[in-house]
Amino acid sequence: MRLRDIARLCGASEMLTDEVAAIEPAGLAIDSRAVQPGDLFVAIPGEKVDGHLFVLEALRRGAAAAVVVHHRLPFATELGDRVDRLIFVENTVCAMQQLAATVLTQWAAAAPAGRSARPVIGITGSAGKTTMKDLATHLLGARGRVLSSPGNLNTGYGLALTVAQMICGGSRPDDFDLAVIEMGMSSYGEIARLTNLARPTVGVVGNVGTAHIEFFGTSDRIARAKAEMVDGLQPGGTAVLNADDPRVSAMARRRDDIRVLTFGIRQPADVTASNLRSEDDLRGTRFLLRTPTGEAEVLLPLLGEHNVANALAAVTVAHAVGLTVEQIAGRLASTVPSRMRGEVHRLVNGVTLIDDSYNSNPGALVEAVRAVADARSAGRRLVLIAGEMLELGDQGAVLHRQCGGEIANLGVDLLIGVRGLARELVDGAVETGRLERSRTRFYETTDEAATSLPAILGQSVGAGDLVLVKGSRGVRMERIVERLRSTWE
Repeated sequence: MRLRDIARLCGASEMLTDEVAAIEPAGLAIDSRAVQPGDLFVAIPGEKVDGHLFVLEALRRGAAAAVVVHHRLPFATELGDRVDRLIFVENTVCAMQQLAATVLTQWAAAAPAGRSARPVIGITGSAGKTTMKDLATHLLGARGRVLSSPGNLNTGYGLALTVAQMICGGSRPDDFDLAVIEMGMSSYGEIARLTNLARPTVGVVGNVGTAHIEFFGTSDRIARAKAEMVDGLQPGGTAVLNADDPRVSAMARRRDDIRVLTFGIRQPADVTASNLRSEDDLRGTRFLLRTPTGEAEVLLPLLGEHNVANALAAVTVAHAVGLTVEQIAGRLASTVPSRMRGEVHRLVNGVTLIDDSYNSNPGALVEAVRAVADARSAGRRLVLIAGEMLELGDQGAVLHRQCGGEIANLGVDLLIGVRGLARELVDGAVETGRLERSRTRFYETTDEAATSLPAILGQSVGAGDLVLVKGSRGVRMERIVERLRSTWE
């Protein structure tokens, strides 16, 4: 799509020359440091840094043009002849959202002759939503080419970056057959806004937990905000709900003009998994999958019951859009863990390193430890390196301490806490009496842990032992993974 067309769909004002207006951007960028030649740079006013401060830098790095708010530019006199590369809007985030909504709506309605509107799947949940999104994207690849949210970009501007894949770099909307869009939130109304823009025909609510409880106060309030996914479905659409989560299953009663499909492990549901068992050598989880159209034995190359639940959410989406159980089972078997979400690394010293460092919350942490503990064979020690869990508000200390107790009861042999409230995690584990203080460590910073741990672990673990790294994104636990891998790979 040409820059002039993008400007028109954004409701923008511009003074682009004909030459610039005819450019098709290579991509969309919101970080000037990531700008590649030919990109369209969007200046986002962030909470800490305003992207308008870096417009000149983006243009100097080769950006084809920039979307800006004129009065936010601190250097209008320095722009010179670059003004012909600026697209002016009243609000850059809203403009990009308007662009994304228009492109998605037109694409969904313009399905090939004889087919219904193209499916748009929205996915949310307190934990695992990126894994659900990645699994759904992989499964739906059996149906066609899938537009999917990159990484965990699940905000308002994340939607624009997702849709940019349709209109930049030579791509066209008709190159895609389905869309899978991850939707996150930190306040009421965010998911409502995203569903209003994306207009999903299938909406997944995976679970309600304590993630973002700092902003809501209680899990019931989080559930109310997550229910905006069900409220925002198109009439006649399908809600995919977790039968094992009472707060989620209760959302089925919110509307009578949509179809509801459920998934679960412990409660009766439309899509279920039973007879779960861990494969040797952390190769994954085997289970019997049942859907309304049949059943199949599945080997999921991911660890733990929580990942089986994530897979069931994706399976239910695939069933909703018409895939057979045989297609689903086949594609589940070829799943690959997403980066930093359960990746398994075999180190030269015989230690198995499990990198689950992308994000963490109390429920996800306990489930990750349980999954690895259940999968280890007799005699293998388990080391947990756990970073502080963020966005827990006033309940943070209590939740960390409770997690520590649960982790100790799961049989962790060495517990290492990293930063802030992770000290409470260590203390909670010791209080149970199941883990001696001598088998714990605490580091004030991630860099301190990354520097010290190779020597510490070199003395305490050996061939066959397991090291699990888990932490909230802001703690940057991947630095520890990188240091261990560079030491022993």
